[in-house]
Amino acid sequence: MVKFLKHSGIYTLEASQELDISLSLAWNYFSSPNNLANITPPKMGFNITSKVDKSVYQGQIISYKVSPISFIKINWVTEITAVKEQEYFIDEQRLGPYSMWHHEHFFERIDDQNCKISDKITYKIPLGFIGKLMHRLFIKKQLKTIFEYRHSQIEKLFKPKKN
Repeated sequence: MVKFLKHSGIYTLEASQELDISLSLAWNYFSSPNNLANITPPKMGFNITSKVDKSVYQGQIISYKVSPISFIKINWVTEITAVKEQEYFIDEQRLGPYSMWHHEHFFERIDDQNCKISDKITYKIPLGFIGKLMHRLFIKKQLKTIFEYRHSQIEKLFKPKKN
């Protein structure tokens, strides 16, 4: 489910999930920034601090507070840099803990009632050797945990209804 790659001092996380919902429903849910807190572990203390009253659009700036460690709150600002409705959107960090954060969200129709969502995050950790060590000891595990939590929450949210 969650795969990591390393290349040229940059890391890539890839995750995907097939859903028993239409592409349209998946797009409507995941393109609304207000739904992100529902699929983020509560211990992260995720909170959108900017006004977000629309689905993603190119140029949209979204600010958050997040707690990667329970007693540390950080500001994170992302910009939606590209959107192709019902196919993909991309957010990039403008202010936050990473030297680089580029997150691609893909949506693929399988059939009328099923779709696949995929994430590809390309990121770089600051602080040279210390950052690499932090990635090995902490960051990689935390990102994996976040995406495993997200996977389970999405399964619960879009569980097929029994007749």
